[in-house]
Amino acid sequence: MTHAARRVVAAARAVVQTDGVPTDEALLERMRARLATAVVPAINATGVVLHTNLGRAPWSRRAVAAAAAASGYATVELDHLSGSRGHRGEGAHDRLCALTGAEAALVVNNCAAAVLLALAGLAKDRDVLVSRDQLVEIGGGFRVPDILRLSGANLVEIGTTNRTHLREFRSAITDRVAAILWVHHSNFKQVGFTTQPSLEALCGLGLPVVADVGSGALSPVGDEPTVSGALEAGASLICFSGDKLVGGPQAGLIIGKSEHIDPLRRHPLARAVRPDKVTLAALEATLDDRLLGRALPIQEMMQCELETLRSAVEGWGRALPEAVEFSVVDVEGAVGGGSLPDQPMPSVALAIARPGPEALNDALRDGEPPVVGRIHRGRLLLDARTVVPLGEGDALLEALLRAVDAVGH
Repeated sequence: MTHAARRVVAAARAVVQTDGVPTDEALLERMRARLATAVVPAINATGVVLHTNLGRAPWSRRAVAAAAAASGYATVELDHLSGSRGHRGEGAHDRLCALTGAEAALVVNNCAAAVLLALAGLAKDRDVLVSRDQLVEIGGGFRVPDILRLSGANLVEIGTTNRTHLREFRSAITDRVAAILWVHHSNFKQVGFTTQPSLEALCGLGLPVVADVGSGALSPVGDEPTVSGALEAGASLICFSGDKLVGGPQAGLIIGKSEHIDPLRRHPLARAVRPDKVTLAALEATLDDRLLGRALPIQEMMQCELETLRSAVEGWGRALPEAVEFSVVDVEGAVGGGSLPDQPMPSVALAIARPGPEALNDALRDGEPPVVGRIHRGRLLLDARTVVPLGEGDALLEALLRAVDAVGH
């Protein structure tokens, strides 16, 4: 309490010249906010399925149960059958190989760490070839060139921003070149006068190829590069995220040839980026769901029929007080998380024009649980696609009624 109070008073003093002296109630409200738990369950009514600010993929019930069970003592590095020391992540590694057909697999704490470890293991103090059009920046300001340099490898840019030819890669190969890096564009697309060699063509050059396929599509989803496609193309190491299209916890998944995976297991950096027991338990359960053909929450959200969503939204509208001005509208959501950036996802939303959208949005976000919507053209939109398939429709309506009552009609 004392620590929080000092921070609140210091922040007020820093802006007193411009903002004036805050009221006691304003200071108390800032205290409450600072003392509150920062990570709390929320209802995602934005229509963005993999919302990075809201934790990306929601876990399946089995993943949640597995994580809770592993929160105490758990056999993270113990073979309970033999009593000898086990290998961290072995269960997840076996499941990844079964799902993808890869020779070997390794789990780290996120996809950036996966790429970092792959390059550090393959190409430290040597050259890595990468097309200029793939030197992208991902969320949070992290850039592929920065990650590559941190690995100890030397970046060699090939081609131009919009056009790179296979012959340019071939002519750049020297004794110093250890690998080729291929990176999924993720959040943007290039159109028009563009040329890029295929991943398969790059794999035919005879060097190890590290492929960052980003979202981790284990089966075809729009035009996203698939994990199996990269494997069939001949990539030596394939890196992808566990909390995007895989539908599980945050993790960096690496699959590929044993001759390249095994050195990564022994690399000093592997210990620094290894996942914890809860992540491994949730990931195993998620991969089991996929192996057994069980629908994951992300799949249920992406596949939910528009009429199901419309029916739910109309029900919300009928439950609102008469003074609330609303309409049921067709909207475009998104997969998010860098997946399918140019392919909107049709959905249905409750659009509220009165009471004031800004005030209502603030009241919803400040509620328990917080409800996160979006304001578009003067209306608050509450998108059903990221609510109804998760069974949170009733909870959203209850929160909405409380917020409407709080701000007045």
